[in-house]
Amino acid sequence: MEKRRNPKNKSLRLVIADNESIIRMDLREMLEEAGHEIVGEAIDGRKAIELTRMHRPDLVIMDIKMPEMDGITASRKIAEEKLAPVLLLTAFSQPEIVEKAKDSGVLGYLVKPVRESNLFPAMEIALSRWEEMKGMEQELDRLKDSLETRKIADRAKGILMAAHKLSEQEAYRRMQRYAMMKRLSMKEVAEAIVRAAGGKV
Repeated sequence: MEKRRNPKNKSLRLVIADNESIIRMDLREMLEEAGHEIVGEAIDGRKAIELTRMHRPDLVIMDIKMPEMDGITASRKIAEEKLAPVLLLTAFSQPEIVEKAKDSGVLGYLVKPVRESNLFPAMEIALSRWEEMKGMEQELDRLKDSLETRKIADRAKGILMAAHKLSEQEAYRRMQRYAMMKRLSMKEVAEAIVRAAGGKV
């Protein structure tokens, strides 16, 4: 899948959330002029979450101060569900707001009034950080799976070595041969050996 790295050149699908209609209108105008598509508009955090779940946009641009549910709470929910990167809008650049925003999984923030010169670089950074985070999560999953495979393979080797008086190398080679012959992964073969010996996988 192609990485969407340049908001000015690539068409993105966005959800925008702000309880001030004039802010939403300005954002829509800037974004649509740059070739982006607004798939949803919200006036509060709850609606923003709902729209994000429904449309799975490339990016959510959301105000901090909104009725029903504020932008930081909504951002935390969107980040927990790994729905989309969030760029927060704020009327203040207070340190405590920035800290709260970071804790909520927000990938960037902009101080109002939003200008085109600030908006597009901030979008670029948020998208880039989102890609990095997804890459790190995939790498962690891969490492976790690799560790689990190694653990179960060691147990299976031990079972074969004890049952057939094999060396560790020979036990491993047998597992490899069987995996190739049956077109199974080493993890599947190891799990089958452990189960056959009455063990829990």
